[in-house]
Amino acid sequence: MADVRDMYMAHTMLRREFGLLPKLVRDVEPYDTKRSEVVGAHVQLVCDILHFHHEGEDVILWPLLHERGGEEAEAIVPVMEEQHHAIEAAHGAAMRLLPEWRSTARGGHELADAFDRLLVTLLEHMAMEEERILPLAEKYVTATEWRQLGEHGMGAVPKKALPLAFGMAMYEGDPEVIKAVLTEAPRPARMVMPLLAPRLYARHAKRVHGTATPPRVVR
Repeated sequence: MADVRDMYMAHTMLRREFGLLPKLVRDVEPYDTKRSEVVGAHVQLVCDILHFHHEGEDVILWPLLHERGGEEAEAIVPVMEEQHHAIEAAHGAAMRLLPEWRSTARGGHELADAFDRLLVTLLEHMAMEEERILPLAEKYVTATEWRQLGEHGMGAVPKKALPLAFGMAMYEGDPEVIKAVLTEAPRPARMVMPLLAPRLYARHAKRVHGTATPPRVVR
């Protein structure tokens, strides 16, 4: 059955990066378009990762749990679906503000406030998902189906951004979980990713966060 440890790793990455977003945006000086472009590109990447991550759950995970989970699933999956709608609405509100701020570096506080609201909803959702959904996935979802869920999310990310996205997850990832995830990857990726991805994220984090070692999630 499904090995759900990779979901915890993904959630840790999302908690860290979305937790840092509001201050990142607020710290950009008005009209500093060079900096707003750097931060804006990062914002777009992490927001795309979140969107495709949740899209995979909508398309693959919720239908499987509805089909197989009986009363256990019906008590919680509709709540998850409603939370996804709320997250998508908050995400959409931020995305509507992003292009103008990214190009002009004006309206940063409004955008940061939008990310504050998104973060509250997202944190609540991920905590509930870990407590209520992942135990159900271990009971009712096969390993093959779980891999399809991960492939959906990563498959939607542009190929050139995949090593960086994986490096984001690796930064606080359990080495055993990272090894398990890479076991399913093509051999070239298994060989290169453990070396390349952390370096890419360190370089990216230095540019975006001002340090190659941004604050880790406190759990």
